[in-house]
Amino acid sequence: MTAYDIFNGDADGICALQQLRLKNPLQSTLITGIKREIDLFSRINAEANDQITALDISFDKNREGVRAALNAGAQVFYADHHFAGELIDSAQLELHIDTDANTCTSLIINHYLQNQFYAWAITGAYGDNLFAAAESLADQTGMNKVDREACKQLGTCLNYNGYGFSVEDLVYHPADLYTRVQPYQNPLDFIATDDYQKLLHAYQQDLQQTHDLQPVEVRDQGAIFIMPDQPWSRRVNGVFSNDLANAHPARAHAVLVALGEDEFRVSVRAPLENKTGADELCRKFHSGGGRKAAAGINQLPASELEQFSREFFNAFKLTQ
Repeated sequence: MTAYDIFNGDADGICALQQLRLKNPLQSTLITGIKREIDLFSRINAEANDQITALDISFDKNREGVRAALNAGAQVFYADHHFAGELIDSAQLELHIDTDANTCTSLIINHYLQNQFYAWAITGAYGDNLFAAAESLADQTGMNKVDREACKQLGTCLNYNGYGFSVEDLVYHPADLYTRVQPYQNPLDFIATDDYQKLLHAYQQDLQQTHDLQPVEVRDQGAIFIMPDQPWSRRVNGVFSNDLANAHPARAHAVLVALGEDEFRVSVRAPLENKTGADELCRKFHSGGGRKAAAGINQLPASELEQFSREFFNAFKLTQ
């Protein structure tokens, strides 16, 4: 019997797994990667009685892998908040899927564990740019303002580390970052470590590079930015997208990072005041997906840039 922990390499995936393993410690094989690497069931060959935990990865992108694992006799626990598509009905499969735009996997696991490790859930929600949901849980649990700000910064840094176009772009491999976080029941204790300071310093340096970026096209309902093909832009594009969304809550945003001369990687944020439509927009393009409030396209050909711009502004028309 093998135990697998399969999780998104961003803040939400790490914080969701952290809660589960604080509750139920387990020696497992960690399966993760960069934030956009979500077809993770394809990396395992499940056998009878294997125990598989899957967190913060789209069921729609892993359905056939889940089916193969179930057919092999494995047990699967699956929690997520992305578009799921058709689900599988099996006694071997425990599903906790909620695609509401105001939740994330860390909050789903927090509900499952009845607030037992709520500080990590708050950290994960902040990292997934669900500030209102994070604040609501912080209010409910009595977290003070200083600790909230610390968890917000930690969540942002954990999320920052998940971006990049390959693990070589990242400060830490997500599995390595999780193992560094894992000993700490309280996220504030991890904040005191040199590991966190290294991550924070890299984040601050990369974010500084974005300060002079201007949109290539801006309208009342949205703005499109294009970032250069550089390691810093590959790392910081996601948190930069979140910062734009928070600074202009009535506006949608698309941040494109050049992949050489012929392609772009795209991050889309729906307006925070109406968190819907990002996933539907991105699924119109090959390699696109995500959730209602935040989605992306892994490879957008430069030849489709004009079409994307047209679809983007149409998707987020201002309502009267």
